[in-house]
Amino acid sequence: MTDLFRFGISVEKELIEEFDACIRKKNYANRSEAFRDLIRQELIREEWAEGDEVVGAIILLYNHHRKDLLSKITTIQHDHQNLIISTQHIHLDRDDCLEIVAVRGEPVKVQWLADRLKALKGVKHGTLAMSSTGHALGDSP
Repeated sequence: MTDLFRFGISVEKELIEEFDACIRKKNYANRSEAFRDLIRQELIREEWAEGDEVVGAIILLYNHHRKDLLSKITTIQHDHQNLIISTQHIHLDRDDCLEIVAVRGEPVKVQWLADRLKALKGVKHGTLAMSSTGHALGDSP
């Protein structure tokens, strides 16, 4: 078990009431765990801005009937296979597909790949879920 460091903070009553309502909705056991997640999220943002290696998932929603779109997605993925860990292709209905691309690499390159895929004509929605390799975060209690 890691050592815990306890500290106090001052927060306006209205703000802490809103925070408590928020963490209840998200099913946190207590404020400490919610604060730990907020701290981790900020460290991950920093790692994305300054780090050497990050992980994430590029999520694309598109109509597979769109001419040449799947071919373009596949070509881009092959051109950047050094960043791609794996892909998952899901048929949502007769028209729409969901593509999940797990990525790992330099933050700028991963972001560039996500932007390139999201910008393809015919992609209805695309997003990059960013995370960390975990090295900067240490062990969780």
